[in-house]
Amino acid sequence: MERKVAIQGIAGSYHDIAARRYFENDEVETIPCNTFRDVITTIKRDPSILGLMAIENTIAGSLLQNHELIRESGFSVIGEYKLRISHSLVALPGTKLEDVKEVNSHPIALMQCTEFLDTIPYAKVVEKDDTAGSARWIAENKLEGHAAICGKLAAEIYGMEVLAEGIETNKRNFTRFLAIADRWTADEMMKDAIKNKASLVFALPHTAGSLSKVLSVLSFYDMNLTKIQSLPIIGREWEYMFYINLTFNDYTRYRQALDAIRPLTKDLKILGEYEEGRQGL
Repeated sequence: MERKVAIQGIAGSYHDIAARRYFENDEVETIPCNTFRDVITTIKRDPSILGLMAIENTIAGSLLQNHELIRESGFSVIGEYKLRISHSLVALPGTKLEDVKEVNSHPIALMQCTEFLDTIPYAKVVEKDDTAGSARWIAENKLEGHAAICGKLAAEIYGMEVLAEGIETNKRNFTRFLAIADRWTADEMMKDAIKNKASLVFALPHTAGSLSKVLSVLSFYDMNLTKIQSLPIIGREWEYMFYINLTFNDYTRYRQALDAIRPLTKDLKILGEYEEGRQGL
């Protein structure tokens, strides 16, 4: 089956890699977008298009704005993929490491490679909007003495040479991506799907112990809380939305748990019910 998937970034980016691996049994056409908000807009224009958005990284933490974008969009989460992030230093063919005078990449990628960058103190480090985009910019402009930090796929696509690979400081570097879809498209896709994980969001009364009560109920129903993230509600001082992920073995008991916490929460919303994602290498 052919899938059109909107991503933030261009061909060779980590979003591109994750989209192709998540939909590995399908023929994938990725639609490059400049921002995550553009991903949402692209799907709204054509509900047959799916989306893939990074939601958290094991080093950099959560991408807070993406939680809100998904909630505000009304789209459903249909799955997840955990991609092992391995960075390479790439440059124009024939470049030697000692020739590199400037290193370009996304600030998060640069942050994840600080120990390697310390080994080439003679190179200036410059932040750019995208990892793969940095490689393409160097290739298209034939910038000698410039190098990019990106994935090996980007080097292959843009004809760059890998000077060093596996340069990330922490080798347990993973990014979790969420696959999203328009509600109607999601309902069609998820009819017979395995569901053992859910993403929820809710607000709470501004009273003592309100969160503790919800967590106690979820524990009673054997729900495994794998993530909790709070974000302030704009215009409502000191009130928060709570984004949580649950895994479960019994779908009926999970639904009973939701019924039990609904009276304790405000604006409870199911962002998606899906199969827990595998961890790609």
